[in-house]
Amino acid sequence: MKIYFAGSIRGGRQDQALYFEIIKQLEKFGTVLTEHVGNVKVVETETARKDTDIFARDVNWLTQSDAVVAEVTSPSLGVGYEIAMAESLGKKIICIFRPANDRHLSAMIAGNPRLQVSEYTDLVDLDKIFSDFFYLRNR
Repeated sequence: MKIYFAGSIRGGRQDQALYFEIIKQLEKFGTVLTEHVGNVKVVETETARKDTDIFARDVNWLTQSDAVVAEVTSPSLGVGYEIAMAESLGKKIICIFRPANDRHLSAMIAGNPRLQVSEYTDLVDLDKIFSDFFYLRNR
């Protein structure tokens, strides 16, 4: 199983440590093609690459992936684009979101019947969410 994990990079890195832990959980289900998203130095390493190279690499990974897991709590143009592209490629997609009084999920994500959207409060919640997602994916 190849998993594409999408999380905010240029849109904000406040959840970097959380992304790292999510990626570790996802590795129980397969190979995470985008493990760099959880790396504390990803902004530095990605800045050294051309945008066109990043785009080509990420499109290649999206095409190869069997499933996409998108953390959508921090708004990100890139994550939104990746979700739309994955949908156009027919990928199975789950969007995970931590609700709060000051955060609201985009209606374009929440209202899309082709996306699975799951709310969570902590990493413990994700264990069941991911187990259900990957189990149901294989049924």
